[in-house]
Amino acid sequence: MNITIQHIMDHLTAEVELPETTVDQLITGSPNQTVTGIFVTFMPTQHVIEHAIQRGANLIIAHEPPFYNHHSHTEWLADDPVYETKRTLIENGGIAIYRCHDAIHRFQPDGITEGLIQALGWSSYVVQRKTEADILSFPEGMTVQLIAEHIKRSLGIEYVRLAGDSKMICRRAAVLVGFRGNGNLTIPLLQQEGLDLIIAGEGFEWETPEYIRDAVQQGKQKALLMIGHAESEAVGMKLLSERLATAFPELPVHFIGEQPVFQVL
Repeated sequence: MNITIQHIMDHLTAEVELPETTVDQLITGSPNQTVTGIFVTFMPTQHVIEHAIQRGANLIIAHEPPFYNHHSHTEWLADDPVYETKRTLIENGGIAIYRCHDAIHRFQPDGITEGLIQALGWSSYVVQRKTEADILSFPEGMTVQLIAEHIKRSLGIEYVRLAGDSKMICRRAAVLVGFRGNGNLTIPLLQQEGLDLIIAGEGFEWETPEYIRDAVQQGKQKALLMIGHAESEAVGMKLLSERLATAFPELPVHFIGEQPVFQVL
């Protein structure tokens, strides 16, 4: 039996209930297309699309959309040369792009958070799984500096950003992937869960970081590590690729990553 894109979409959403306003959708292509190969990625960049075409894969499953906004609107990009070049590449290459965002965050446990925790080797430290975060209890003597170095080494990234004291001993922390680093999520967690440290992908720089700054200036032991949006979520998509390869052994399934989008000068 030929496996179609619809079969893959049904598999990804079989055990979750998507919200009415879900952003998960087939952005390009047709659900009736027969799948020749799958590329799983965090962001469907120009490079990822070109590589999929070269490898004969016609389905890209991405966590984020190709056209630079959360809801995949494209009207505002009409006549933009970067958009037009990318759109033409997708169309000429016969590439279908399916966005898997809400579904994977509704896996039990959250598939993106689980991927990050596994990549960091911290599964044994998890003491509680909440909707938006995993709560960790670290061994005695763990400092923010040691945690930061471990994150960089495990994820193969060159830097993380710190608010607070790198020498601070950290006993309890929360891990929040993607754009969950905003104050309305992190600040209540710090108090309710008795946390020393927030480890987040990204968030508004004037919310959680400023709260941490005030806390430190008041003599409180709090810290924040921002590791980057893609850096916190790509490994969750890698885990998804491994699960899809197991579920569809007759299909070539590959995870493809990207270089960090930012350089530090």
